[in-house]
Amino acid sequence: MDSDVIVVGAGLAGLVATAELVEAGHTVLLVDQEGEQGIGGQAFWSFGGVFLVDSPQQRRMGIKDSVELVMQDWRGSAQFDREEDKWPRLWAEAYVNFATGEKRAYLKERGHSLFPIVGWAERGGALAEGHGNSVPRFHITWGTGPGIVEPFEKIVRQGVANGLVRFAFRHQVDELIVSNGTVTGVRGTILEPTAAERAAPTSRVGVGEFEFTAQPSS
Repeated sequence: MDSDVIVVGAGLAGLVATAELVEAGHTVLLVDQEGEQGIGGQAFWSFGGVFLVDSPQQRRMGIKDSVELVMQDWRGSAQFDREEDKWPRLWAEAYVNFATGEKRAYLKERGHSLFPIVGWAERGGALAEGHGNSVPRFHITWGTGPGIVEPFEKIVRQGVANGLVRFAFRHQVDELIVSNGTVTGVRGTILEPTAAERAAPTSRVGVGEFEFTAQPSS
């Protein structure tokens, strides 16, 4: 194996996943088709909004929020009304409970901080059971996008220093390797190096191929 786990994509989701794995003591190979200058992906350019429920910032502004209210809003947008909506609904409930409980402490422990004013993104319709957020829940990160990326990038780079993480930039994943019904690796194209600035277009000229393996997924 090349590592315990392969993470594809060095955007925010990939950094968070890698940071979690590093904190659990696993070795990680982080693969991305862009250069190292693009770490953080689109999140770097974002406003850094974080979804939280019944937060101290909301209460300070007199905003009354609850699990029940946010699930009413979520159902108004998602319209969970089919048999195949079971898992999306359960995921929504789990995420809302996370955003109401441990999410604030999880982010704070990693050095994340919030602006004291809560915004009202995706306000949606005016009806109580309509789509969108019925109260402000858009908590803005100090430092906006770079501020949300930095705590997780720091953990990942410390993982590199400790020998737990290896980067494979300019590696374009074209295929998942499946053995006996489980994913065991990735293969794809090594792209030519680039000196392009973050978010600038980069070439897709291949200069080689690669294949990496990790522990089979369960």
